[in-house]
Amino acid sequence: MLTTLAVANYRSINHLVVPLARLNLITGPNGSGKSNLYRALRLLAETARGGVINAVAREGGLESTFWAGPEVISPSMKRGEVAISRCARQEVKRLRLGFAGEDFSYSIALGLTIPELSAFSLDPQIKHESIWVGPFYRPASELVQRKGPMIRARAGRSWQILAQYAPMYDSLFDQVGSLHASPEVLQLRESIRGWRFYDHFRTDPESPVRQPQLGTRTPVLHHDGRDLAAALQTIIEIGDPQALHSAISDAFPGARLNIKFVPGGRFAIEFFQEGLLRPLSAAELSDGTLRYLLLIAALLTPRPPTMMVLNEPETSLHPDLLPALARLIIGASQQSQVWVVSHARRLIAALQQDLECNCIVLEKNLGQTAVVGQRILDQPAWYWADK
Repeated sequence: MLTTLAVANYRSINHLVVPLARLNLITGPNGSGKSNLYRALRLLAETARGGVINAVAREGGLESTFWAGPEVISPSMKRGEVAISRCARQEVKRLRLGFAGEDFSYSIALGLTIPELSAFSLDPQIKHESIWVGPFYRPASELVQRKGPMIRARAGRSWQILAQYAPMYDSLFDQVGSLHASPEVLQLRESIRGWRFYDHFRTDPESPVRQPQLGTRTPVLHHDGRDLAAALQTIIEIGDPQALHSAISDAFPGARLNIKFVPGGRFAIEFFQEGLLRPLSAAELSDGTLRYLLLIAALLTPRPPTMMVLNEPETSLHPDLLPALARLIIGASQQSQVWVVSHARRLIAALQQDLECNCIVLEKNLGQTAVVGQRILDQPAWYWADK
């Protein structure tokens, strides 16, 4: 489980350090930075999948993702005594992302590419990476360090060079694969690769989820939900079928679900509702009902991930469904660390009934995303490894 998330110099986030718990609720007004915090977490996940450079390039390049305000907002600027203006930078411009975990912690610093050396000017360079033990970085706790093209791992009281000329566009997770030399790299990489993000369920009339799909055992729902019928059947066979049926009846009293086997090895959804003489197919279900079934399949997965992130799960759902969704999320948080990004008041209120819910309310002050009520001493201890 992650205990701290740190982001610096990313879009509206100049510097943000937030404590994390088993169930995390991110909320705040529109434009407060919820999406930026979510996207920063996705960028961290891409480091272990070899896609962080491409992900930044798709956002318009590193220059367009940098915090657009001054490096430091002074107290006089906050009080309105001095106009906000550009000043000489005291530090090298870097996009920094990092987290502290219960076992290992990690940080990465991305910098600009020198245009004269490459035509790929939108691709940032990885300037620094570090893996350490403990809640915050200390030189003595560092296990693996990457400075520019060199990657080295601690070996007793000395350092062992793992790669001397690593490409600046590849993370150390892509470069170091020796279990004997760096087991913590492999362990952390597989943990991050297990994170799941659900923010793009398709429920339009042409969505694959509305059509019978090939039935193969599916313990993990695809991020767009295309294999819903197979995922639900997998829960029935090797997961918790009672929890599945309870979740459906909790949201739709009197309803039940059946997975029909279609010739050709395909699965189709049959949704029985009280008062109807025949079941409804996935093509006939409303967007809200179909989306709720997708959330059930994601949250009741037989293979719980280390972390699951739901971005605005209330989309298309009737407000009356949100308390039932909250109960599903709270149940899933007993098996995985869960993030929920939402501005639905009824879902927020229902999640906050859980005493372990860590509610992070964001606000924007002078264009800068901050946590409401968080003062300097309220932040978890955090030090960037490249400073």
